[in-house]
Amino acid sequence: MIKNIIKIALLQLLASKNDQEANLKKGDLYCRKAKGLGADIVLFPEMWNIGYTPFNQDIFHQDYTPQHAVTYAEDIKKWQSQAISLDSPFIQHFRKLAKELNIAIAITYLEKHKNDPRNSVSLIDRKGNIQFTYAKVHTCDFSAEAVCAPGDDFFVCDLDTEKGVVKMGAMICFDREFPENARVLMLKGAEIILTPNACEMEENRIGQFKSRAYENMVGVALANYASPQNNGHSCAFDGIAFNEDGSSRDTGILMASEEENVFIAEFDIEKIREFRKKEVWGNAYRKPKQYQSLVSLEVNEPFVRDNARK
Repeated sequence: MIKNIIKIALLQLLASKNDQEANLKKGDLYCRKAKGLGADIVLFPEMWNIGYTPFNQDIFHQDYTPQHAVTYAEDIKKWQSQAISLDSPFIQHFRKLAKELNIAIAITYLEKHKNDPRNSVSLIDRKGNIQFTYAKVHTCDFSAEAVCAPGDDFFVCDLDTEKGVVKMGAMICFDREFPENARVLMLKGAEIILTPNACEMEENRIGQFKSRAYENMVGVALANYASPQNNGHSCAFDGIAFNEDGSSRDTGILMASEEENVFIAEFDIEKIREFRKKEVWGNAYRKPKQYQSLVSLEVNEPFVRDNARK
């Protein structure tokens, strides 16, 4: 029997800043490279259409305050004008490309949305249909990303691939630092969680990400920008903590270097499914009646932040 190995291409790239035409052409080129490597799914780093270029680099890594909205009003307006909709030529190009190449593409972008844009990913199936559009829930409100509207839901779809149907979810960058995101996606049935990223992946963040796979018994795949834009280290974990004989195993299936390249993460989806049927994590022994404080809106010291949105 042929193994159902799902191959996810992590596009660890350098963007041409906010040159959307250049990013489209480069994205097209690397999707074709991924297809040549046998990819079933292609994952871009966060906000690819504008290369996660902030409206002002000087305050990008500083605490964002209401005064910044006044001081940089024109910069913010210009930046928000780069947002695109689902019917834009950029998104339509990747829909056609997915159908042409017969692969799924998770394309990321600054999405036009009501008053403020959103930081979004659309999962396009191999027939060119958009299965879902997820907007980042945990926006980085302490940074320039505070001018984005946060998402308000989590999505899981049955993604048809040449290897069969896989239940796919998505979260974006800062989302992975909160266990709730991956937990909700697991509860909605996700088997693999796609994670576009745009920050330094260092020991602690990698450890968090590995934990999301372990505690939910899901596969996770992350695509980050290459160095020097970020530091690469795109990675994937399958969440299978033990071998069949009960011995411990490393759940890591890919850890990229820092350079620009396509990295293929191979998930044995049948092994993941078999592991989930018998092990104790995920939703097997949870006690949700005891978790009421998790949905409380109350925030106490030392976690009070003036710029936090609930």
